[in-house]
Amino acid sequence: MRIGFVLDESLDGTDGVQQYVLRVSEWLRSQGHEVHYLVGETARTDVPNVHSLSRNLHVHFNGNRLSTPLPVSWPKLQAALDELQLDVLHIQAPYSPFMAGRIMAIAPKDTAVVGTFHILPYSRLASCASYGLGLINRLSAHRFDAMMAVSAPAQAFARSHYGLTSVVVPNCFDSKTFKRGKADSSQKRIVYLGRLVERKGPFELLRAVAYLHEQGEWPSGWKVTIGGKGQLKEGLTRFITQHHLEQVVTLAGFVAEESKADFLAQADIAVFPSTAGESFGISLLEAFAAARGVVLAGDNPGYRSVMVGFEDQLFNPRNTIAFADLLKQWMHDDSARTRLSRMQRTYVERFDAQIVGAQIVGVYEKALQTRRPTWHNKS
Repeated sequence: MRIGFVLDESLDGTDGVQQYVLRVSEWLRSQGHEVHYLVGETARTDVPNVHSLSRNLHVHFNGNRLSTPLPVSWPKLQAALDELQLDVLHIQAPYSPFMAGRIMAIAPKDTAVVGTFHILPYSRLASCASYGLGLINRLSAHRFDAMMAVSAPAQAFARSHYGLTSVVVPNCFDSKTFKRGKADSSQKRIVYLGRLVERKGPFELLRAVAYLHEQGEWPSGWKVTIGGKGQLKEGLTRFITQHHLEQVVTLAGFVAEESKADFLAQADIAVFPSTAGESFGISLLEAFAAARGVVLAGDNPGYRSVMVGFEDQLFNPRNTIAFADLLKQWMHDDSARTRLSRMQRTYVERFDAQIVGAQIVGVYEKALQTRRPTWHNKS
């Protein structure tokens, strides 16, 4: 198949949607399919077949810094589709009417159009904006031959705000790569990996650590390593200084994609204290595969959809004392951490790209049969 991934945003970032597009497309190429990327303003040259079609405007939405396309000319989009002759257009939703919506409007009748719905709102404003975008896109949404959602919460939100009926096909990752992560230290560690933004909960983690430290209950020899970059870095640095945590907490900065497995492998406890706005939890799966200990996660709908069977490891990040008590419990239970690590590594195999990729191809094939009833006879 010739497949075109349509992403209104830039492909330069490392957020969840970009990672989804790159992971799925990499697996598809390994199976012999031809993959193209029809994307917003993008500079990267390390990925083949990237077609940057728009100029983008940077905005803040749903607790993230995103980019959205300015209107793209119809002739430019038509020329791209005429050149590529795609069998499948895979739209990342929600989508902009200025690029993806226009691509859908002029797509050839025999091209299957499928989508993946990715988000869950972080705030009432994001929810209202999503509802408005859903109304605008109702005219183009009829062109979908199939729609996927990365989780049941994302599925429900797609239905309620966008009128889109979908089937749940989860996010995926290369489990083998993360299972090969190597720790470079025998130091016992609590590890956080994520953007340093409010909804991801880095301050909630520091408050719990500071509480244990101030109560004299911080176990000797334990350290906290926080990986990531973002607008809260200066505030986190001040908090560490004000609460005398310099000998306990290290801000490690940005962790490159190729270093994530080794970074997470240091975790006796991997903590993801996100408060809201998560539609899935790919970071949890990566930690499940890589960490030598237990993974703890904020109790929000997206993370809960991933932590099936591990609900006891969910917590309320805003309850500082309960969060601190949970950390203390796991820091003092070496055998339980080892046992959970083994269970977590087995569990994540169901999210491997090989398994999820096959499900996505099944959606493509069914959609193509709708557009080309004799397609299987030709392939």
